[in-house]
Amino acid sequence: MEQELKDKYMEAMQEVIDPELGVDIVNLGLIYDVDMVEEGSLNVKMTLTSMGCPVGPQLMEQVKFSLVQFDEIENVNVELVWSPPWSKEMMTRYGKIALGIHE
Repeated sequence: MEQELKDKYMEAMQEVIDPELGVDIVNLGLIYDVDMVEEGSLNVKMTLTSMGCPVGPQLMEQVKFSLVQFDEIENVNVELVWSPPWSKEMMTRYGKIALGIHE
């Protein structure tokens, strides 16, 4: 997939805010990959900050909603993965600043 499209989809997913942390899932480092598997269908690999995250299903639905708004997207599959495990090192600089984490 073209980097321009990938960037557009990542930007759209920045609208999905983790309600427990108040930071979007992209800057938290929860989105591992977004890929067009066939025309009109996206596959998103994401993780959660913990396996017991109570808002996981809600975040996954919001990811789908943020992407199906594009005319070229008909279907979004959100695949929840645990490898590699999430850690604060996966956060962007912005995400770390928003949470007061100093490098």
